[in-house]
Amino acid sequence: MTETMAMVYHNPVLLKESVDGLAIKEDGVYVDVTFGGGGHSKEILKRLGSEGRLFAFDQDEDALENAIDDERFTLIGENFRFIKQFLKFYGIRKVDGILADFGVSSHQFDKAERGFSTRFDADLDMRMSKRNALSAYDVVNKYDYDDLRKVLFQYGDLRNANAMATTIIEQRSNGPIKTTARLKEVLRRFLPQGREHKVLAQIYQAIRIEVNQEIAVIEEFLLQTPDLLDKGGRLSIISYHSLEDRLVKRFIRAGQFEGEPEKDFYGNISVPFKKVGPLVVPSPEEIKMNNRARSAKLRIAKRI
Repeated sequence: MTETMAMVYHNPVLLKESVDGLAIKEDGVYVDVTFGGGGHSKEILKRLGSEGRLFAFDQDEDALENAIDDERFTLIGENFRFIKQFLKFYGIRKVDGILADFGVSSHQFDKAERGFSTRFDADLDMRMSKRNALSAYDVVNKYDYDDLRKVLFQYGDLRNANAMATTIIEQRSNGPIKTTARLKEVLRRFLPQGREHKVLAQIYQAIRIEVNQEIAVIEEFLLQTPDLLDKGGRLSIISYHSLEDRLVKRFIRAGQFEGEPEKDFYGNISVPFKKVGPLVVPSPEEIKMNNRARSAKLRIAKRI
């Protein structure tokens, strides 16, 4: 795939800032766990010497078409929740930096049949990988009231989650809800004029997160990073909504997702990471060029 096509696939967000955050060593080993169109990976390769290595992960079969022809590069077509397992397969036990961009790629939004976008009518799918058994159709048509309400409330921050879940269950009793257009029609009364797109995006986000187990995947991934990163190694992570960012922030600060780390007899705490610099957000210029960057947040940490 040409570079122009790859950029159409996904315009990399906070490209310079996130790669700068890795403090790349020319002979280091790095991992891009969200390869997509390869924008971040290409920038990492530019900064690596001939002895450096880059591994990338992407479970989306479409992304594999963007593989970079470079002997220093290896693309692994798997979910990054399995990062440790697959790096071990390639003989890699320690790395110098890991980059993650948790956003859905522009390609996934723009390819109508994937069902990610509020702009198109499509089958209820929303799977990041076609190998996943669970789809948006299953969530909408098979989840019971409690599970459906929980998904909409926790992952979409929807105040009407109870009523939405009730409405979906009532309507699907007349026949399965098969498409995004039908789902939109079912929930029409919850889409206020002027805010229709925003609320619909929250509904889609909630279902997508559930379908792809995105929160569980991020937790599993982060828990593996202290063992994988060499001392002084860097984490550079871009999040897009508060659920993701909260997990990253807490893990960097405390090495866990809830509560506070245990203190020793002297009141000292042992945490795996030290925060590097402040929170980074896109410039107004970047947002103007790429509106999907508007909610991005970059956090950088160093293994101690």
